[in-house]
Order: sequence, then structure tokens, then C-alpha cells
Amino acid sequence: MNAWNAGSGWVASCSTRCGAGWSVGYAVALAMVLSGGMSCAAARGRQAATSAETRRDAHTQTTGETRTKTGAETSAGGPVLDATRLMAPIDLNVGWRMKAGDDARWASPAWDDSGWTAFDPAKNLRSYFPKSRPSVVWYRLHVRVSPDEKGLALRVSHLATAYEMDVNGERLMAVGRFMPYRPYTLDAPVVRRIPERMLADGSLVIAVRVYVSPWEWSQGGGLTAGNLTLGEESTLREQDWLRLLGHNALNWLDLLMGVAVGVVALVLVAAQRSQQAYLWIAALGLVGLAAAIEPAVAQFQNVPYHWAAIGHLPLLFTPYVLTSLYFAFLGKRMGWGWRMSLLAAGCLNYAAAAQVYVAGIPVVLQILMNLPFIVLLAVVIPVMLMRHWRRGNREAGILLIPAVLFSMYIYGQIGLGLLFEFSRWSDAAQRGLALINQFPVGPVSISFNIVSDMLSTIALALIILLRSARVSRTQAMLESEVAAAQEVQQVLLPETIETVPGFAVETVYQPAQQVGGDFFQVLPTGDGGLLVVVGDVAGKGLSAAMLVSVLVGAIRGVAEYTQDPAELLGSLNERLVGRGGGSFSTALAARIDADGAVRIANAGHLSPYLDGREMTLPGALPLGVVSGTHYEINRFALAAGSRLTFYSDGVVEAQNRRGELLGFDRAMEISMQPAEAIVEEVRRFGQQDDITVVTIRRGMAIASVI
Repeated sequence: MNAWNAGSGWVASCSTRCGAGWSVGYAVALAMVLSGGMSCAAARGRQAATSAETRRDAHTQTTGETRTKTGAETSAGGPVLDATRLMAPIDLNVGWRMKAGDDARWASPAWDDSGWTAFDPAKNLRSYFPKSRPSVVWYRLHVRVSPDEKGLALRVSHLATAYEMDVNGERLMAVGRFMPYRPYTLDAPVVRRIPERMLADGSLVIAVRVYVSPWEWSQGGGLTAGNLTLGEESTLREQDWLRLLGHNALNWLDLLMGVAVGVVALVLVAAQRSQQAYLWIAALGLVGLAAAIEPAVAQFQNVPYHWAAIGHLPLLFTPYVLTSLYFAFLGKRMGWGWRMSLLAAGCLNYAAAAQVYVAGIPVVLQILMNLPFIVLLAVVIPVMLMRHWRRGNREAGILLIPAVLFSMYIYGQIGLGLLFEFSRWSDAAQRGLALINQFPVGPVSISFNIVSDMLSTIALALIILLRSARVSRTQAMLESEVAAAQEVQQVLLPETIETVPGFAVETVYQPAQQVGGDFFQVLPTGDGGLLVVVGDVAGKGLSAAMLVSVLVGAIRGVAEYTQDPAELLGSLNERLVGRGGGSFSTALAARIDADGAVRIANAGHLSPYLDGREMTLPGALPLGVVSGTHYEINRFALAAGSRLTFYSDGVVEAQNRRGELLGFDRAMEISMQPAEAIVEEVRRFGQQDDITVVTIRRGMAIASVI
């Protein structure tokens, strides 16, 4: 949903060194960690462009008389940069002297640096040290300023992971530690005001002590054009805010879009548990959000690098979560081979990102460390999407567009990064990297990476929208089917029972959902008696309701030629075996004659209650389990005034908020109440399943039918 960066340690190392904007996001419409948005060469190109822009602004705002003189005058040491008529901030890119080694006396303004090497920040530090790699390098610059200047300040941007700056022999700023080496991030520019007492004599000597780690040597390292800027403090801070917003506006917008899609996916996971892709989108959203914290802080304040190393931890999980999301979208299962390979790729990804300030791994080796993940993102995933799109998977086609764009970005990043290693082509590679990573459009910088990121977020949102629309249509169709099933159940389970003299019959049916799996039938036998059948189909919802309709129809059909409870259950069992997708049903059948004689057979259902006492009936297999099951007949007499109560298991399995079941004891206690009262008592306790209650009371008078 956000940044489409390969998440490689190579990109992480380059961008962290050069302060490129951090972004966290999703590759191919999914979240993946952006450890940096550009390479070191691209960052240097951006710095050079910024310097040129600053100088153009200064030229516009000053008159022909207000010019900065460079090298026109000399002090006891090196040349003096004349900034006495400074009208706009300028980059300190000329007049520097350089010396390798370390001596605290070199910070003194009286030190004679005329014998030091003249240094051009536009050149690579390695060109001055073709063989040696000193760990500490000093730079000195003499600047002439106006004694009346107010609010003058220095800004350091992306200089080094550890440096100290002295002005006229006094410490103005310091980042990181030299001995022992403790690197800091360098994304945040540092602005420090120069005390006005230092300006009194109109002369400044700036001494910069820089620690150049092995990693920074591999990237050029040391002072470069655009690292130091002199100007009014308020103006420098305004420029920093504008630059921060311009370079990160799209990154932050992309992050917000990605988090929003992740939150929507998380909500949809609860409503649509079958959509596993939503779960992975939400997981990547969490990974991206966690990875965004440290980079966001580092934009405003340089922090110890071990904090950044902690911030890189999501790189461990990005390949696994990313690929899981793709597999979920394409309906593919991930085997153990894939899982182990992706975890290994995550470890290599993290190792390449975490070593940047210490080991100095060459770019080629960094690319090799991340090659499995790079191949996955730039080759395997686009090919998979292409194949599934050609097979008719519309979602794969939607994801393919940002996938191809991101693949092109990876190819360009790798190719130009390798080209930068060759001095003959380094300038062209630098311009190319700056173009694809920080292309200026007004005040905003656009990268090829962010474009693909935002397209991926839009693609994810579109897929979620299309899936939700499809689910809504399916839900509407299901609701119409449920409504039809309700009508069928109302016909099959009528609210009124035909009057049979001598018996009072009460029936209440309360499904847990719109349609249920309980059923009952109370049919007159034609000789003054009753045939009662009560049952419960395994499961709930529409499938259970459909099986109920089959059973009720079968009961009425079988009752036309036999009213013997055992034969009726046996016939129902044979009709149910092999049907219903392996579903089964409990049932209890009882024939009550006019004289009170009762014959009853049970197929795994709850025993009825006679005058408030649970009857003991032999157990038997439910209907639909095994063909040829025999059901035993039990006989007893229902005396005048006695009550026979039938339950479904929704009564005894009712559960309150504390997790307590209503149970058999409570069910027995309320069995003498009217059917409506029993159901209301169970509902208040906590209904969990369908509830059916049928009561038969034998009396001398004509039964009232409820």
C-alpha cells in the first residue's frame, strides 16, 4: 500500500547514508518496508541540485554589487570565502582545505593550514586517497563575514554518521562519537546559530572533523557539495521545512493511504473470515506502521544507529508476509520450501541493511545478499501475475500494472547503482538515480518508487471494493434465499395444531438465526390419538433448514402408511443416509393413544419430561448415520392430567454471560411451565441454539390448541 521499494539492505544502506526520504509501504499493492528511497549517488545529485537552486535564489535576491567572493583573498592559512554581503543562504562549496589524521589543535583558528590539500567538495573523496582509507579527515574553511550580521547560522545536511564542527576554536555542533565509533543517522539537517561575539572581528574559521567509516568510504564519504550552508537561521529553518515537506509529502500521503487500506482490511477480516488476503493486507499494514516510526523520528532528529537497526527489524518479515499476500490473492498454497526460503531472504535483507555503518559491504555484494528478494519482486511475482491474468484472473491484472512499474524501478536502481561504481560513468549514473528517485515537480519531489507505491495502494483499494461489491450481491441473493426458506419453514412448522379431543397441545419454535435446524410435527392419528415427532438437524442456517424440509416432508409421507414410532424412525433413517453431505439428525417419535397409552422410540434425541421428571430411554444412533439401524419401542401410560414435555438441545445448552449452561437440572425444574414461559426463561438465560418446546397434557375435556 505504500512504498514499492525492494526493501533491500543495498537500498537501505545507500539511502540511510545520504539521507533520502524514508517511506514504508506495500510492494504490488501490499505493504513492504522502504528502508530508503534512493541511492547515495542519487542523494548526491539531489544535494548538488539543491545547491544550484540555492545559488540561483541568492543571485536573484542580490544586486550586482552583492556577490560572494571565493578565493580572491587569502589569510595566513588558506583562501578566504567572502560572505560580507550575504543576502541569501549559500552552500559552502569552495575554499576548503583538507588533511587526513587527527589532532585537536587543528580546530584552532590560529592553526596554519596553508600546507593542507585544497579540497573540492564536488569531487569524490576517494580521488584524494586512491590507496589509503583514513578513518578521520579534517576540513578547514576561512570565511569573511560582516561584523554587523545578526542571526547567522550554519546548517549541516547529510555530512557523516559522526562529525564535530568548531567555529573559531569553539564547538558549535557534534553528531555521533569517534572513539569508540558510535554512528548516528544523518537524515535530519542540523542548524546551529553562530554566537554574535564570534562575528565581531568579521572572520570565521570553520573546522570540521569527520569520521569516515569503511561503509562511507565505499559510498564516497566525507564532505560533499551541499553538506554545509551559511545563512540566516530563520531562513535556513524555513528552507528545511519546505524541503522536508517537498521530499516527503508523497511518501507520507502514500503511508496514510496504505494505513487506511490496512485498517479497512482489518475490519473486513472480522466480517469476512474467508478472505485470507485481507488478513495479510492488515498484517503488512502493521509491519509498515511499525517500520515508519524510527524513520519519521530520524527526519527531525538524528538518532543512534542502533535505533535505526531496530527500525529495520520489519525487513525480517517483509518477504514472508508480502509473498503470503500474493499467494492468497492468487489462491496458491505456500509450502515449507517457500516459507524457509522467504525467512532466509528476510534475514539477508536485514543483515544488508544493518551493516551499513560498520562493515562497508560493496554494492555488488549487497545486491547479491538481496538477490533472492529482488528476483522475487522483479521477476517471480510479475510473471505469476501475468500468468494468472491471462487465465482470466481480473485481480491479477489489476496488480500487474504497479508490479511491472516497480520491476522497472528495481532494474533502473540496480543498473545505475552498479554504473556509479565506475568513475567514467558515475556522473551519468548519478543524474539517472536522481531522476528516478527525486524528480522535482514544483515544490514536491516525485520518485518512480512512490508512483508505483500509490498505484499499488489504489489497486488494493480497487480489489477490496470489487470484492465487497461481489459479496454484497451474494449476500442479497442469500437473503432472498433465506426469506424463501423462512416461508417454507412457516408452512412446514405451522403455528396452530389440529385439535384432538382429550389433549392440550402447546408448541413453540424459536430459531437462533433466521432459519433453524429444529423440527416438530404433531399429527392426529385418526382414532383420537396423537403422533408426535421432535428432532434437531446437526448445524444451523440455510443448509440445516433445507434438511428440515426434507425430513418434515418425509414424516408426513411415512405417517400415511405407518404410525409406529420405531418404523417411522427407521424409514426416516434410510431416507437420510447418504444425503445432506454427511449431516445427521436426532429425532424422537411418540404415539399417544386416546386412552393414554404411549409408545415412544428415540434416535439420539433428549429424553422427554413426564410430570417434571426426566424419562429414561435407551440410546440409539441419530438418523442418517448407518443404514439399517433398529430403534427400540418403550411403553408407558399418560394418566389424566399428566404432562409430557419435549425439548430440543437448545434448551439445555443455553449459556449465560458467565459461561454457565442452563443444564438438565434447570431444564427439569421449568418443564412443568407452559411452553411460552419455558422458551422465555431460556431466552433470558442466554439462547445459543434453536429452541423447540412441545408439551402434551392429557385431560378429560377437549384440549385447547395454542
